[in-house]
Amino acid sequence: MPEGHTIHRLAQDYAAAFTGTAVRVTSPQGKFSDAAALLTGTPLTRTEAHGKHLFLGFGAADPADWVHIHLGLFGKVTFGAAPAPPPTDTVRLRVDDETAYVDLRGPTTCALITDPEKQAIHDRLGPDPLRPDADPQAAYRRISRSRTTIAALLMDQKVIAGVGNVYRAEVLFRHGIDPYRPGRDITPAEWDALWGDLVGLMREGVRNNRIDTVRPQHTPEAMGRPPRVDDHGGEVYVYRRASLPCHLCGDAVRTADLAARNLFWCPTCQRT
Repeated sequence: MPEGHTIHRLAQDYAAAFTGTAVRVTSPQGKFSDAAALLTGTPLTRTEAHGKHLFLGFGAADPADWVHIHLGLFGKVTFGAAPAPPPTDTVRLRVDDETAYVDLRGPTTCALITDPEKQAIHDRLGPDPLRPDADPQAAYRRISRSRTTIAALLMDQKVIAGVGNVYRAEVLFRHGIDPYRPGRDITPAEWDALWGDLVGLMREGVRNNRIDTVRPQHTPEAMGRPPRVDDHGGEVYVYRRASLPCHLCGDAVRTADLAARNLFWCPTCQRT
């Protein structure tokens, strides 16, 4: 499932391609046809992301009509230059104009919603490190009262929105924190450091459209090691490196199932 930086990047890309344009909106697959018919010919005026949720606003400057998209595990978004090719019947939503098109396939959610419905989604999500309105202390209040592991809490979208398996594993490694520590044992100083690091890493993810988490002194060039070869891309410390040597201490990276997701950590570097 895409992490929050991907959704914020998509919001930027939709905005760059279509803001202010009276776009064509269609649903070749047919599942969004009625809503598409209402929106076609209406300008896209605003795009927004919160965690793993994308919102496309159509209409007035303060739009009342929003398309809510959640990619889930299988959703894909494809941008291209006009003229758009004939769509396949797997395209749930196509937005296009005279210069560009974008196709959405396989999302968990693609729905036309109102402002109050959109606000209800925001209300159930935790703070997003990439949003200017984020309140990290709101997340810490929940974390500091919880016996649940910090690894599980970081993945709970009600606690903090947008963090997925990669950022979870990597930020805990970067701060030497045992992923099995209860949330209530995370100190305020540790939380401030974790949050600040997530903000920086995820902003880089938006800029570069990939996740890189190793510090400059641990890059392949600096360490004289081969670059990572993985479909995920990006240089990381522990994510999907089970049984491989830790870049810092050389011990084997471990993996385990936690809350139905694979957890990765170094038992030597993450003892606190």
